[in-house]
Amino acid sequence: MGYRQAAVLTSVSFFLGVLFICLAVDYRILFTPLTDQVIKDGLGFYTTFYNSPPAIKALMHAIMGAGILGLVGKLHKWDESAIFFDGSSLAAFVFAIAVYLSVGVPASKTVAAPLESEPPSVQVEALRVLSAGNTIMIVLLGAVLALQAGEQYARRIEAAPATSGKPRPQQDAGATGEDRKESAKDK
Repeated sequence: MGYRQAAVLTSVSFFLGVLFICLAVDYRILFTPLTDQVIKDGLGFYTTFYNSPPAIKALMHAIMGAGILGLVGKLHKWDESAIFFDGSSLAAFVFAIAVYLSVGVPASKTVAAPLESEPPSVQVEALRVLSAGNTIMIVLLGAVLALQAGEQYARRIEAAPATSGKPRPQQDAGATGEDRKESAKDK
């Protein structure tokens, strides 16, 4: 595993950790009856999250950038593995960032600092949208991890015949056992 792979895995794992912390609140908002206590807990949690110091937000955005740079660096190799696995990972990661920027940030602002003219129902709806966006991001970042694991698995499978010293036998799918023995004798 190289530095680019480490940058991708670190970035994705960091954000999955943050989102799993949020999932404790999101689960109750999305999948349980919406009581006043659930709404109060959600508003308190996301207000604290939104009002965090700028250094924390800068750290989160820098880690996002490291993930993007790692994926672009891996994609720069431009072989079949990079095109499929890293290209798909980059698409999923960019889509997760797009959900964060288009859903997460505005919904967080509505939850933490609603306009005076907005009724409380708008704040509750923003809380639900924010929770749904976080769940979508968990799925997308999980897909990035699965694609990166699939890439490593494919590389190990490709490298296995090279390390054993024996070439992989090419067998005809329709050949019987006797046909294979005869073709081996002919060689």
